Amino acid sequence: MSELLYITEDGLRNLQEELERLRTVERPMIAKMLSEATDKGDLSENTEYSAAKEAQGMLEMKIAKLENLIATSRVIDESMIDSSTVRILHKVKIRNVKNNITMEYQIVPESEADLKKRKIAVNSPIARGLIGKKVGDTVEIKVPLGLMHFEIMAVSL
Repeated sequence: MSELLYITEDGLRNLQEELERLRTVERPMIAKMLSEATDKGDLSENTEYSAAKEAQGMLEMKIAKLENLIATSRVIDESMIDSSTVRILHKVKIRNVKNNITMEYQIVPESEADLKKRKIAVNSPIARGLIGKKVGDTVEIKVPLGLMHFEIMAVSL
């Protein structure tokens, strides 16, 4: 059995929307491509048919993967999350002790991480270093560039 994936309601909704799009838009489009390629005759030397079959295989693999993700997902109940320490789904305001730069990130499941939206994966080095800490704590986190020191300024949901 697959490992459980903890996800937010928005994350689950996004997965379901993507699955629906693949089933209702992409599948019929590839079926049409296959039909058009089949109409052109000899399939043994038909590169359009081969390309469409390969695209179909890749699409079905994506669909199966999404179906599995959705089946093994468990929505995180935000009301059950303790706000006194840093946890998944929390927004954390941190200050780099060395250069005094302040940053704010939300800690999210890996499938929802998006650095442009300031959402970092729960299994990232920074998130792992912050989990369980409180406002006022100073943490030392090993990142690819070396050791960084952060002070936790605020924690919110």
